[in-house]
Amino acid sequence: MVAADPPDGLVLDVTGAAHLHGGEAGLLDDLLRRLGGAGIAARAAVAPTWGAAHALARWGGSATAIVEGSALAEVLAPLPVVAVRLTAPLVDELRGLGVDTVGQLAAQPRAPLALRFGSEPGRRLDQALGRRPEPITPVEVPELPQVSRILAEPIAAPEVLARHVDRLTQALFRVLEERGLGARRHDLLAHRVDGRVEAARVGTARPTRDPRHLARLLRDRLERVDPGLGVERLTLLAPQTEPLGWRPARSELGEAPEPDLAALIDALVGRMGAARLYRWAAVESDVPERSVRKVAPLAAPTPGRWEPGWPRPARLLATPEPVDTLALLPDHPPVHFTWRGTRRRVIRADGPERIFGEWARADAELWAVRDYFVVEDEAGARFWLFRAGDGQDPATGSQAWFLHGLFA
Repeated sequence: MVAADPPDGLVLDVTGAAHLHGGEAGLLDDLLRRLGGAGIAARAAVAPTWGAAHALARWGGSATAIVEGSALAEVLAPLPVVAVRLTAPLVDELRGLGVDTVGQLAAQPRAPLALRFGSEPGRRLDQALGRRPEPITPVEVPELPQVSRILAEPIAAPEVLARHVDRLTQALFRVLEERGLGARRHDLLAHRVDGRVEAARVGTARPTRDPRHLARLLRDRLERVDPGLGVERLTLLAPQTEPLGWRPARSELGEAPEPDLAALIDALVGRMGAARLYRWAAVESDVPERSVRKVAPLAAPTPGRWEPGWPRPARLLATPEPVDTLALLPDHPPVHFTWRGTRRRVIRADGPERIFGEWARADAELWAVRDYFVVEDEAGARFWLFRAGDGQDPATGSQAWFLHGLFA
């Protein structure tokens, strides 16, 4: 069970689940590692009570903490009184009386404390120490749009399965229409007679309620579904949805709408895979390999633009590859270079274009310099090479040469 723990946390009931990760310590390490991979800095604690876990995660001395029920009072005692989730005005009043820590709060006589400050300090303290229950009300996941069809007898023929999938898509989109939603991801579950469930997933570039388009995508995936001895039930659900209103086919002035590439993109993704279909977007960076990133084919336009004054290669290598060269220092292009075992003589060159390191990213880039050249060999092929360093000061780079891109 998961619930919000204001202002910036989550509370999880992991009773009976810690052993799946090698114990509570392994669970915390795995949790923080996953959050760190998503760029989220976090702290976590395991305790018998919600209040104690809240206090240790925010006010404990380490990124992770695990405490047993018998040690709650001892571990919480040195923490500031705000750790037991008291309001800011109440904390200020308690501090005015010299009550700064949870241990000092616990040592106060309960009757005078309640008479002056009400029941809140005692209630929060009892919840943290496990003297008063505090149930977790989990976040309610909205019901997913889904439809099912129980078949009169098990079927295994692909054409029969395709007919039932067509009917399921019609039924699912009636549900989506009633809710004003469009689906971005669709899961087809085929329940076999032997208890195994075969699954097929399709996604769309934009929210859709077009049953014919979805049926076409699912039919392409049916060949990957193994019916075994027969399928007795089919379920189609939409785990990812977005609001979608009606869109007129033509404007009020009679103009035809702009062509929609979503259907083509969905068909290509179904055959090639989502990771192989993308477009490049500009990123605010002078370093070439950092100046582009992959975005979805129909992603919104990005504000960044590439500098038009300097040529850029049609193909940029993922990692610059070292080359053997002969060049006069400090500003002359190579006379020849050897790349991937082939020696090429340079007949034309343009440059250098100097690009500095991004000192805000790392101290090592404070003095880093690259001098880029566009060179052409005897066969007319053009390459993008750079020298690491300014050709004079060793602090600016190794003075080694690299090939970074190829022009069309």
